[in-house]
Amino acid sequence: MDPLRAQQLAAELEVEMMADMYNRMTQACHRKCVPPHYKETELTKGECVCLDRCVAKYLEVHERMGKKLTELSLQDEELLKRMQQGTGTA
Repeated sequence: MDPLRAQQLAAELEVEMMADMYNRMTQACHRKCVPPHYKETELTKGECVCLDRCVAKYLEVHERMGKKLTELSLQDEELLKRMQQGTGTA
């Protein structure tokens, strides 16, 4: 696969993953913070605070997971390189 096509696929995958994360976050925070039977047309102060905290926590966890997965991926690559060097294959 040529490098340009690989970049395009990576960008498409990133957009798809971000859209999925947004949808999951929206559903989870709505379910947690907004009652199923609306009493008012606008969000209450308590609902707004709950949503703000929920979104902040969701994004923080998402960022931490991304960093950890990147770290693990780099460790795996390093281990694979060391194994290949030890066996003499490139």
